Amino acid sequence: MKRIVALLATCATAVGLTALLGPQPAAAAAGCKVDYTVTSQWQGGFQAGVKITNLGDPVTGWTLNFTLPDSGQKLVQGWNATWAQSGSTVSAAGIDWNRTLATGASTDLGFVGSFTGSNPKPSAFTLNGVACTGSVEDPGTDPNPGTGTPVGVNGQLHVCGVNLCNQYNRPIQLRGMSTHGIQWFSKCYNSASLDALAKDWKSDLLRIAMYVQEDGYETDPAGFTSRVNSLVDMAEARGMYALIDFHTLTPGDPNYNLDRAKTFFASVAARNAAKKNVVYEIANEPNGVSWTAIKNYAEQVIPVIRAADPDAVIIVGTRGWSSLGVSDGSSETEVVNNPVNATNIMYAFHFYAASHKDNYRATVSRAASKLPLFVTEFGTVSATGGGTMDRSSTTAWLDLLDQLKISYANWTYSDANESSAALKPGTCDGTDYSSSGVLTESGALIKSRISTADSFPTS
Repeated sequence: MKRIVALLATCATAVGLTALLGPQPAAAAAGCKVDYTVTSQWQGGFQAGVKITNLGDPVTGWTLNFTLPDSGQKLVQGWNATWAQSGSTVSAAGIDWNRTLATGASTDLGFVGSFTGSNPKPSAFTLNGVACTGSVEDPGTDPNPGTGTPVGVNGQLHVCGVNLCNQYNRPIQLRGMSTHGIQWFSKCYNSASLDALAKDWKSDLLRIAMYVQEDGYETDPAGFTSRVNSLVDMAEARGMYALIDFHTLTPGDPNYNLDRAKTFFASVAARNAAKKNVVYEIANEPNGVSWTAIKNYAEQVIPVIRAADPDAVIIVGTRGWSSLGVSDGSSETEVVNNPVNATNIMYAFHFYAASHKDNYRATVSRAASKLPLFVTEFGTVSATGGGTMDRSSTTAWLDLLDQLKISYANWTYSDANESSAALKPGTCDGTDYSSSGVLTESGALIKSRISTADSFPTS
């Protein structure tokens, strides 16, 4: 439903594993802290998150070194840095989008390793040759953060009837934010911004909008896949659900990207199958295409995900920019009468409050009794992503979604120069993502709604 105009500069994406140690930058760090956490572990292998915090002067160009224990540990692959291993020493060098670390700034890295004996934590962390004397968190094998987080309370989600349900088989509503295109606004998604989203905004989920065209996935499949996986890990570390959005917009027929979708979802599903926080959105906003064509696409992509991840919830886009066909003059009946042949799925609905009002809300009210719905994207403004915020219509929409326990993600957690953005332009150059000084009118309203208590049922 939104029409995205050309935006800013593109972001550089993560670089894969190399065979040689990266060059040591000349700049020296005055101090650092490393938080090391094993996010999942299996027979002979594990996945770890490494959060670097610069405690000294700003650093442009950095390399983190650490020593693996003498237990047969080996680096298999890594992301968000250029990774390499020589003997027992592992190095991770910053890449374009995270190579500069201001004082107090953090960046999240991750890697997959193998081991043959026990799996103790690494040691001797140094940043540009200076010992990281901050705390090093003990690893653990439980991928769930605390029990008080959305993921910690609700665990693996599933669809029951027309509801999204938690591990206790009780209907729940998730409320959160969507990124903008990660090719344009990568700097908005860092440790500080996601800490703010989880702790200050109290967001239940992060929708990761990975455009396929518009300088997105098709230009660098490996790099964008790596960036998505990194954001999944960052959300998991903070107890948030991660909604992986295959953001197709132009062309509107998802079948144009069918092969790309199969490749992408086979990769991310295999990599994230053990996680409890991942939900898949397989086509953002189909447009100019029939429901039959969308259904055919879904019934080819869903089995690819299920082959690797049989339990995750999958969300299917609907006709007319995911309006259940309303924006094309149709209605929810085409989906009700011809549903996707798959289980544990939901259907996407998108709205922009200043453009989509009573007739759209009436459709959702009717459809919610027959179809499991998830509002994977909505805006407080017009369908262009701009214009004046419609507070009255937005409030009516959110009240309805709360009443029906329909989960939602707001467009967008970014500092884009458009009124749909939650953050004022320039915010992502700093470290404050929550105060009234950095929030737009839309951001202030949405933060006030999603930061209220969830009260997830546990019995």
